Amino acid sequence: MAPTVFREAGFRFFFFSREEPRMHVHVSHSDGEAKFWLEPDIALAQSIGLNERLLRQAKTLIEEHQNDIRSAWQHHFGG
Repeated sequence: MAPTVFREAGFRFFFFSREEPRMHVHVSHSDGEAKFWLEPDIALAQSIGLNERLLRQAKTLIEEHQNDIRSAWQHHFGG
């Protein structure tokens, strides 16, 4: 299960249901994908296929929507 948090600018932001407990969000784009940590700060964990411009754009969108992402995380995973 991989619930979508939101879609914007060609990106899909989502979680995997059975993954590590550290708060993070996955990003999918037609050019590739990435994973960003949300704690302690928003930071790139890994990426495949996304260039620097797309990674910056994804990070900016995460920063803009971080309250929604954190709320969705709490709702999906509890706690």
